[in-house]
Amino acid sequence: MSYIDVGSRKFTAELSSMVNKKIIVHTSSNKSYTGTLLGYSTSNYSVVLSDAEDNEGHRYPRVVIYGHAITELFLVEEPLDMAELARRLEELFPRMIRYYPEAKLITIMDRVKVTENGVEGTGPIAERVKSIYEKFVTEWKERKKT
Repeated sequence: MSYIDVGSRKFTAELSSMVNKKIIVHTSSNKSYTGTLLGYSTSNYSVVLSDAEDNEGHRYPRVVIYGHAITELFLVEEPLDMAELARRLEELFPRMIRYYPEAKLITIMDRVKVTENGVEGTGPIAERVKSIYEKFVTEWKERKKT
C-alpha cells in the first residue's frame, strides 16, 4: 500500500484541474510558452501544450516541456465556480447534491457526476443537469468577457 500525503494529492489535483485550460509555462532558459495543457507526467511534471506560442511569437501545434526545465506555471483562464454550480443544483435537487471541493466534483443522487469538463450519467436527471450545466457555463463565459 502506498501513502501519498495530503499536500501532494492536492498539488496533483490542482495540476489536473488545469488540463484543457490555457496556461503559461516559464522555463529556466527564460522562455515562456502559452498554450492549452493537454497533459502532464506525474513522475517528473513534464507538460504537453497544444496550440502553443512562445515569447518570441513562434507558434507550435504541440510543445513538450520537461519538468526539470519548468520554473513556473500560470493558469490563464479563471476556473469554473463549481461551488456556485452546486448551489444552483441544490435549489433544483434539494438534499440530493454532494459537492467535493478538493476533487471539484458534484454528484447528484450518487448517479450523476459533474466536473469542470461536463456531466457524466444517463437518464432524465442527467439530461436536466446537462442543460443546467450548459447554461451555467454559457453565463460564466459571458461574465468573463465583460
